[in-house]
Amino acid sequence: MGGISRVDLGDPSPSSNAWRSLFLRVGAAFFAGFFVCLAVVAQYASSNQSCLSLSLFTALLPTHVGTPEWHQYPPAEPTNAFPSMFPSSVGYPGPTQAGAEPGVAATAPAYPLHTGSVHLVSPTRFSQDNAKDFDIFRSWGSLSPWYSIQRGKFGVDSGPEAPDTCNITGVHLLHRHGARYPADYSRGTGPGGFALKLNMNAENITATGPLSFLDEWTYKLGNEGLTPFGRSQLYDLGVSMRMRYGFLLKNFSETNTLPVFRTESQTRMLNSAQNFALGFFGYPLEGQYQQQIMIEAKSFNNTLAPYRSCANNDVPHRGYRGQRYADAWKAVYLRDTVPRLQQYLDGIELDIEDVYAMQELCAFETVALGYSKFCELFTEKEWEAFDYSYDLNLWYGVAWGSPVGRGEGIGYVQELVSRLTQTPIETHNSSTNATLHNAVTFPLGHSLYVDATHEVVVLNVLTALNLSSPAAMGPLPTDHIPKQRTFRTAELAPFATNVQFQLLSCSTEHDPQIRVIVNDGVAPLTNLKGCRDHPDGMCSIHAFVDAQKENIRGTDWDFVCNADWMIPDGWETITGYPPVKIRRPARVFR
Repeated sequence: MGGISRVDLGDPSPSSNAWRSLFLRVGAAFFAGFFVCLAVVAQYASSNQSCLSLSLFTALLPTHVGTPEWHQYPPAEPTNAFPSMFPSSVGYPGPTQAGAEPGVAATAPAYPLHTGSVHLVSPTRFSQDNAKDFDIFRSWGSLSPWYSIQRGKFGVDSGPEAPDTCNITGVHLLHRHGARYPADYSRGTGPGGFALKLNMNAENITATGPLSFLDEWTYKLGNEGLTPFGRSQLYDLGVSMRMRYGFLLKNFSETNTLPVFRTESQTRMLNSAQNFALGFFGYPLEGQYQQQIMIEAKSFNNTLAPYRSCANNDVPHRGYRGQRYADAWKAVYLRDTVPRLQQYLDGIELDIEDVYAMQELCAFETVALGYSKFCELFTEKEWEAFDYSYDLNLWYGVAWGSPVGRGEGIGYVQELVSRLTQTPIETHNSSTNATLHNAVTFPLGHSLYVDATHEVVVLNVLTALNLSSPAAMGPLPTDHIPKQRTFRTAELAPFATNVQFQLLSCSTEHDPQIRVIVNDGVAPLTNLKGCRDHPDGMCSIHAFVDAQKENIRGTDWDFVCNADWMIPDGWETITGYPPVKIRRPARVFR
């Protein structure tokens, strides 16, 4: 083409080599700088420091963050369901013969203790190092799984096994439901409220450092029903009680009768009772016991849900008044926690309730899913403070510090006395249900009773029984945690908490005896009139019944639940009863 020449890109001329060398050097420098930047970002992301430049590499939260993720099982109409092809029995069972009933509580030299944390995974690390003996599963207040209380913790240096000179003749068991999901997601408070807040602001939020897991976090908790772990708690409790007290079933065989267990109509209550029965009796349940289901709803008397028929329970400054005490304590212990976590979350402002919800999410996710990243965000001290917040809420809301605690628990005490004396209740003047008190649904003379209820009712009952050892410290402060705490909800009212009223016949005692055992810890009865200081925590049934009859006479259900009384400023109680002489002044019309 005339005098014009072409330049071949593959031509090994000096100028071509120079350009290639320059390109390689610049490219190498660029990629080296790029990987150095990535290393710096990774270093900051894994540290507890904040870095302004880090936000340049952080994406906004996906819009699905915080949305409910619920799995409905079983399917409504499975395509491969052919029940007739899968009978529950095909005959040919083979030879079987039941053996002797177990009786660990009566015969064994030691007692099987319960740790409470099977199936749950503890955090691999915390916000700060914790003591070696720190157990986060025992630091969630009433959200903790139940565990065996250390011997002597309640003041009696004795175990729940029968004393050497005694035989167990009967047991009355009161237990709580198992681990559950939190309240309704749509309520906008608690764990569900925090999830909803994240979801509504996801397009503006960036999460870094220890909160970076929120990028993929969804709300996986259901509403108030039992979790799989909760089911296992009650099944295991049933097995445990069969191993301890199975020999009591011989009494039913000899009298040709069946035990009657009681629960309530709420789903988690019914499921708890059913899982307990499966553990205690085994499958199938038919023909082994009778399950009474008491309605839990307004206007229905029910000693296992007495708050439903107590009008003052719904008045915030009377029933459940513990929330304001817990809120005051949250403001103290979470004051520095909020800004510490805020530095890892841009685009949304955290408040105390948000951070408290994160702590609740740790507990609820763990007992529902087995593990929770939220647990790693807090220190041991913050977990101890969270635990104490539940103490405050329940002490002032339903227990010894509540003006309605004793009144709400007195109905169950009346039923306990009725069973112990084998005498029907003459006057139904509390939460007892006269319709259900008959020889069929409320039998007398049985050696084994099992009642399923809520944690608040367990505390109501312990208060109404006038068991004073948990109240020995007096009212709880809201500005610090007392060093020697006698009231701890993780010990008294955790998930699947259980109270055993153990009846005994002892060669060293003239009268039949009773003991009260809370989560395997023997409670002292010495404050009850007629009950002496006994090394094994025993009291004669006669003296115990007399003391409870006095409690019943001194507890006016109608006044507690229906009277228009006032709580003066600064008023406190350690008896679970309202101020008797202070009623609201009558209105004067002129």
